[in-house]
Amino acid sequence: MPAATPTLPPFDYTPAPYAGPTADAVLALRREFLNPGIFLYYQRPIMLVEGRMQYVWDEAGRRYLDGLGGIVTVSVGHCHPKVVAAANRQNATLQHSTTIYLQPHVAEYARMLASKLPGGLKVCYFVNSGSEANDLALLMARAFTGNHDIVALRNAYHGGSASTMSLTAHSTWKFNVPHSFGVHHALSPYPYRGPYGYDDAEAGRKYADDVKSVIDYATSGQIAGFIAESIQGVGGFVVFPDGYLERAYAHARAAGGVCIADEVQTGFGRTGSHYWGFETQGVIPDIVTMAKGIGNGAPLAAVVTTPEIARTLAGRIHFNTFGGNPVVSAVGKAVLEVIDEEHLQQNAARLGATILAGLERLKAKHSLIGDVRGKGLLLGIELVKDRATKEPARTECAQVVEIAKDLGLLLGKGGLWGQTIRIAPPMCITQADADFLLEVLDIAIGRA
Repeated sequence: MPAATPTLPPFDYTPAPYAGPTADAVLALRREFLNPGIFLYYQRPIMLVEGRMQYVWDEAGRRYLDGLGGIVTVSVGHCHPKVVAAANRQNATLQHSTTIYLQPHVAEYARMLASKLPGGLKVCYFVNSGSEANDLALLMARAFTGNHDIVALRNAYHGGSASTMSLTAHSTWKFNVPHSFGVHHALSPYPYRGPYGYDDAEAGRKYADDVKSVIDYATSGQIAGFIAESIQGVGGFVVFPDGYLERAYAHARAAGGVCIADEVQTGFGRTGSHYWGFETQGVIPDIVTMAKGIGNGAPLAAVVTTPEIARTLAGRIHFNTFGGNPVVSAVGKAVLEVIDEEHLQQNAARLGATILAGLERLKAKHSLIGDVRGKGLLLGIELVKDRATKEPARTECAQVVEIAKDLGLLLGKGGLWGQTIRIAPPMCITQADADFLLEVLDIAIGRA
């Protein structure tokens, strides 16, 4: 039986005493001055005031294991000393210089980033967010091909701007925006809930053939592009069946389109086995978008493509005021260095396998768990009221997240009904953290 109150692993760091406004005061200010569409987790929201590596502290000095990495944003650890030092050095010399001037950091960073990508993916364009990156990828695809139609996936999330909401097929995050014209959604390759399950060796081909069906029946037969997350993130960390992207890419290219890989949540070694999520499917896209973990919390994102596609933007003046500014470029360089120096991809592979095996054991113990899945440190637990009907256990999922918070673990939720627990901690977690995480989940799921 698990302990009633799991104990966080020892950590040699003492946060500074907090002397700011109370959580209640901040909540009151937020309610008055921030848009109500900006949601909060937890029945009683917690206020985080400090972070260090895989841990964060609230205003009362309580420590939590960040099991969601700031929504898959903190890749190498909160306030990693090397990343902080790089930002501080650059802040002290030159904070801003747009790309109309030469600046060494942005050029050096582009070279470093391009070296991490396969094939002809060698040309970078830096922006500020994943939404902006995906928006730019759409522009590139349409300008390069001369076509307009885009095929995306159901259960997908690609951003919060009007154009990227058109790609998103997830009602929780989608407004009725006019930019949806020309966007068509194929079946999500979702083995647990889709028509082709884990037991179907041809599932990848069958789901991919729906991309061709959409092209044949919903477009002129020519498309600008096909876009997919390499593992669906907000949709509940859905891992595609083998062979899916290879065949889907072939259908898209046969229709004149380019293939766009959304690596906002899957990139930078998080899957463990590969540096990029698309590599787990054995493909090379034409355009890659990335954000979140690229800057470890800094407002940095990028679009990387081939020289041929990149030349499309040279036909007009196209400019991003803050994209690749000196500070975020210095941060981005430091993140790449830390991932390599501290072997964080390897750590994600090792501990991700450990946690996934632990989740399988919990599934055997708790009937509330319908499915566990993931790669590396990108893991999902789908909760159901009944394993036969697969009725989503939305209320129970929220309860698990609440109980886990009370026990010192911060988790995420995902899926169309908020029925999937999302686990994506900073890649610097330890074996002791993994043990703590599994112990907390055992208790929380048992109490839900």
